[in-house]
Amino acid sequence: MKKIVLLLTLAAGLSVAVNAQDKPVSFGVKAGIAFPNLVYSASGLSASADAKTSFYVGGIADVKVSPIFSVQPGLTFMNKGTKSDALDAGASINFSYLELPVNLIANFNAGPGKFFIGAGPYAAYALSGNSKADGVKEDAEFGSGEEQVKRMDFGVNFLTGYKLTNGLNLHAGYGLGLNNLSNISEDGMTLKVKNRVFSVGLGFNF
Repeated sequence: MKKIVLLLTLAAGLSVAVNAQDKPVSFGVKAGIAFPNLVYSASGLSASADAKTSFYVGGIADVKVSPIFSVQPGLTFMNKGTKSDALDAGASINFSYLELPVNLIANFNAGPGKFFIGAGPYAAYALSGNSKADGVKEDAEFGSGEEQVKRMDFGVNFLTGYKLTNGLNLHAGYGLGLNNLSNISEDGMTLKVKNRVFSVGLGFNF
């Protein structure tokens, strides 16, 4: 009887130790460089200007749902937009977004850490925006009018990276905007403007 009690106690202790090492919920921070662009399309034709260099910073929660998979919601501040060196070296469109992604992550043991890959939807709210050309800056107006820009954006995120056992990770991502930001529609032609963002950065999970 005493041996059974000791074995059960040892098993319970090991279970607690394993759970303590493999936390079901962890939190982290991330920051890095972004290369956003805008894609324009109308009447079956599409074009894009040059990607500009910007940044992002945010936080995440990692919720384990199995030994391999986790759900990772987060909150990110990111600058998006585009630039054009062809017409004016200083011409650019700039939007500052507060973005809420919810990604499903798959983790695989690889060397001293884990390789991860994931995807999921995001919703974003534009805090501010402006355009610059010929040295003149003009603030963006948000709304449903033809001279205005839609404030809300949504789309799909794709990401991959490598996380060390100490919590440090290197990651890269791509944001595919699905919402048309433009309200312009004339003579049966609708102008569509959508966000595209490639990013790379560092993160740390506590």
